[in-house]
Amino acid sequence: MRTADGFTGSRFRVGSSDFCRTSKAGWFVNLGIIGQAVGLFAVTNVDDILILALFFAQGAGHRGSTRRIVLGQYLGFAAILVVAVAAALGATFLPEPVIPYLGLLPLALGLKASWQAWKHRGEDGDDEDRTQAGGPTSMAVAAVTLANGGDNIGVYVPVFATAGIGGMSVYAVVFLILVAVWCFAGRFVATRPVIGKALARWGHILLPVVLIAIGLLILVEGGAFGL
Repeated sequence: MRTADGFTGSRFRVGSSDFCRTSKAGWFVNLGIIGQAVGLFAVTNVDDILILALFFAQGAGHRGSTRRIVLGQYLGFAAILVVAVAAALGATFLPEPVIPYLGLLPLALGLKASWQAWKHRGEDGDDEDRTQAGGPTSMAVAAVTLANGGDNIGVYVPVFATAGIGGMSVYAVVFLILVAVWCFAGRFVATRPVIGKALARWGHILLPVVLIAIGLLILVEGGAFGL
């Protein structure tokens, strides 16, 4: 029996079945890429949760601090994505030999935070005054995010290069969504009663120590200055 367009019913049914199988395969491929993107982000950014918790603790009680920290995290990670995507497409905005020297950014910020902590040592001012003195800025958070994730560029580039334009788009969208999840997780950790009290008491000391350690680790592992 022929249909109005001249094709047999059986042929039409076979074509519909093929279309359904193709659509399902496409969905499975997309879900596979999404799963890979989630895993890749989690593995390469797990340490950011601690750093974000320290930033949120430092900005506790300061109006607008959450917005600045989230904005800074997005700016820093967006810079990482831009460099990684550009490198995957053949451009080089950030030569590989330069990446180890990104460690100078958290090192400088850590030394500055250390100076602030030392300058205000022994003061009995309230927490609000301490937060006003050492609250994180968006650019400071962005600089630490970029420096701490600079080595991730080398992981992202080959993955993006093999994923193609469509795959890179999926990775980028998933990564940007997970940045918000990471910010929420960092704030959640910082606002737990026990952890929050510890960070409120020791955060102004832990933050510079962590930043300096990150900076030195990036410099040494990357062989900067012949280290």
